Amino acid sequence: MNTVKVRDIVIGEGRPKICVPIVGVTKNAIIEEAKTFHKIPVDVVEWRVDWFEDVFEFDKVEEVLKGLHDALGNIPVLFTFRTSKEGGEKAIEPEVYAQLNKNAAKTGLVDLIDVEAFTGDDIVKDIIESAHNSGVKVVASNHDFDKTPEKDDIVGRLRKMQDLGADIPKIAVMPTCKRDVLTLLCATEEMYTDYAKCPIITMSMAGTGFVSRLCGEAFGSSLTFGAATKASAPGQAGVEDLEKALEFIHGAM
Repeated sequence: MNTVKVRDIVIGEGRPKICVPIVGVTKNAIIEEAKTFHKIPVDVVEWRVDWFEDVFEFDKVEEVLKGLHDALGNIPVLFTFRTSKEGGEKAIEPEVYAQLNKNAAKTGLVDLIDVEAFTGDDIVKDIIESAHNSGVKVVASNHDFDKTPEKDDIVGRLRKMQDLGADIPKIAVMPTCKRDVLTLLCATEEMYTDYAKCPIITMSMAGTGFVSRLCGEAFGSSLTFGAATKASAPGQAGVEDLEKALEFIHGAM
């Protein structure tokens, strides 16, 4: 399986990497939070641009990206507009969504972009091709906040993302019972063992699925999300506790 290197971080080897989201609304809040990240264990920073008040004015988006670049130094940045249909803060038309992501990749100020895999195959392929032409890696994602699909469905979605050309397929699902968490972990192991050509990211959300954010290394998930101040999804742990748990499990394997 291939790894993915962004700056000095290699995703797909060693313990799962820690990604910390920034969900500030204003430019000042976003940059000020980023300035504190050198004090916490973080491998990748996700800017959840759908929270940003001026997200539809790209010159202002680029200003924030420049500020993040200065504040974060060598920490890689994942640029994410999470749409309302997948749990994000705002709705957006597919064409606008595509242009926003392509513009972000072209700035040279982001290392990865998140592309929702079921936006439409042609649009997704176009974004991925454009990002790759700009030297930017792509996380293809899918989020189900209502349920956990069957194992074969989860594996099928991850394989589709890989086939679309994503560098890292990602899926997050909501458990309705403890067995759903096992379904997600079994799907992760099957994808990792039988089909993965690149790193994958999987998680079961909320308190019931919390364990999936810790044990990714055992089943094949290569990155997990932790909160510095405000969580961007249900079930995220604080980064300090998360790092200790990941290191403990890594040391036992």
